[in-house]
Amino acid sequence: MTQAINTRMTLQTLVLRLDTTAEQTGILLKTMETFNTACNFVAAKGRYTNKVELQKVAYREIREKFRLGAQMAIRVISKVVEARKRDRDRQPTFKLRGAIQYDQRNLSWKGLDRASISSIEGRMTVPMRFGEYQKQNLYGRVVRGQADLIYRNGVLYLAVVVDAPEETPYEPKRVLGVDFGIENLATDSTGQNFSGRKVDEVRQHYASLRGRLQSCGTKSAKRHLKRLSGKERRFKRDANHGIAKALVAKAKRTESLIALEDLEGIRERTRVSWLQRERHSKWAFAQLRTFVEYKAKMAGVPVAVVDPRNTSRECPDCGAVSKRNRPERNLFRCVSCGRSGPADYIAALNIARRAAVNQPIVTPPLVVTSPLPSGVGN
Repeated sequence: MTQAINTRMTLQTLVLRLDTTAEQTGILLKTMETFNTACNFVAAKGRYTNKVELQKVAYREIREKFRLGAQMAIRVISKVVEARKRDRDRQPTFKLRGAIQYDQRNLSWKGLDRASISSIEGRMTVPMRFGEYQKQNLYGRVVRGQADLIYRNGVLYLAVVVDAPEETPYEPKRVLGVDFGIENLATDSTGQNFSGRKVDEVRQHYASLRGRLQSCGTKSAKRHLKRLSGKERRFKRDANHGIAKALVAKAKRTESLIALEDLEGIRERTRVSWLQRERHSKWAFAQLRTFVEYKAKMAGVPVAVVDPRNTSRECPDCGAVSKRNRPERNLFRCVSCGRSGPADYIAALNIARRAAVNQPIVTPPLVVTSPLPSGVGN
């Protein structure tokens, strides 16, 4: 008997650094500038949202005026149409060094460490640098034809889409509730906290540094500001990756379903003091949820989303809901039965219980993942 092959796949984007020579960098940058100049030219022709119709009007002019190849001209038209569809009422404008989308007709692979890329001066073969993460996720994967050429901080990258195999989801025996927050970026129903203290310290550091540099206004200060661009965002992204990886690993090890809150629209629903506005606006909860969901999908860990209303005000023992149950930001104390504990942990318990109730009836029933024995899962 032959064993069934798991064909479940999800798409994953890998960012690969191009190891270009100075001459190759110059050619590719000139290609980007010509491509995006052509996009601005085409965008001024009218409110086209149909590629075929716009191609009839603009294709020949793109080829003759900008000397772009046939497939490059098609990609220009596609980029303009996609931008028009996002906002039909406004003419899009494109940065000269904005990303170029390549496909299998103007980009091909020479093994896994080199790519043949079209430019305004013909095809060129460019080697790439790989980190361990890229090696692990690229080796043996099917590379999709589509990729974006990106220029960031003086370096060219290819954002490549690959097929990543998904594990078959298991039948969960428990539920691991996860509460997202600002002070604690995540707290699960075993009581484990992922503190946001370091992220907040980094945010304050860069906010203070940016303020001093902006008030200085010298050329040197402006160069420093440019170097700072994106550092805080990358730090947060790395922290969120680490938290998501740990949560998914714990859920898989305990055969648990991960339960998350649906926090869509929370920025509009909540009010904060002006002192907390920057901190609140930079809360990357949506990114963390996305990381948990896609890592869980690849690991075969089931995920459920629940209604977030009153998760931090409801008692998990008696069900009483009251604002008075939160006498302090970090403390929960039920005014009805006296149950007390860290507020984020109580919220995670409530999230887990709601997810357990919402799941189809199974035998045995799902249970809320409780605090694990010392040394396990933390």
